[in-house]
Amino acid sequence: MPLGTAIHNIEITLGKGGQLARAAGAVAELIAKEDRLATLRLPSGEVRLISENCSATIGQVGNITTNNRSFGKAGAKRWLGKRSEVRGVAMNPVNHPHGGGEGRTPIGRKKPVTPWGYSALGKKSRKRNRYSDASILRRRE
Repeated sequence: MPLGTAIHNIEITLGKGGQLARAAGAVAELIAKEDRLATLRLPSGEVRLISENCSATIGQVGNITTNNRSFGKAGAKRWLGKRSEVRGVAMNPVNHPHGGGEGRTPIGRKKPVTPWGYSALGKKSRKRNRYSDASILRRRE
């Protein structure tokens, strides 16, 4: 496969099936080949090493305009299984760390948190020293 080829549905582990660049309109780019490894630029901007033997599909995933669709009414989202999102401050303290208080009170913490108490903004959630860290040349921005 020549350098600069647009690919999608890329295997990470040989024989496991495609796992990368599968969303509508997604495309990854083959930017280098050395030894038995290929370097890819993924849709997220991450640059990653993958075995040259892993399979991929040439081209871009279809249905590019799917994000431009106007749903028109709340029910159209419900047909897709999406439910409305209730703010934590509107709940009771038993349901969410932001809940409770009289009237419109602030969240009462230094930073917003998830319903389970984990930091909701800015905290990196990827575990350190993962086995796949060696194959990531540049993290996504």
